[in-house]
Amino acid sequence: MHDVLARPLPPARPRKRAIATAAALDAVAVVVFAAVGRSSHDSSLDVAGVLGAAWPFLVALAVGWLALRAHKRPRALWPTGVGLWGLTWALGMALRAVTGGGTALPFVLVALGVLGALLVGWRFLARFTAGARSSYPGLSQH
Repeated sequence: MHDVLARPLPPARPRKRAIATAAALDAVAVVVFAAVGRSSHDSSLDVAGVLGAAWPFLVALAVGWLALRAHKRPRALWPTGVGLWGLTWALGMALRAVTGGGTALPFVLVALGVLGALLVGWRFLARFTAGARSSYPGLSQH
């Protein structure tokens, strides 16, 4: 019995809900990126148009989730958030290039910044708000 109590607990695994939420937030971030981009160019914001602009980055995001095994630490800034940012941007641009999508330098740079702000940004905010809630428990009460 004493041996059981002395044994360290295995590392906590993210719950399925946390993984699904993180994946959904990432996908929403990419769709928001595409919608804002289309809107800034006076393009239609219909579902087909937005998804048509987003698909290379959504595919790249999915590849990133698999390659980085993001399900193990879905809300981590490093390596998950930063890795997904880099892979989503680079592979998304490559997919756009090979399928005839635009890759003008201003778009490439804006995409780098916006995807970084969105994919890393929500993770930073989640970490910041979680830290504030644990430091100041009264913040999470209504």
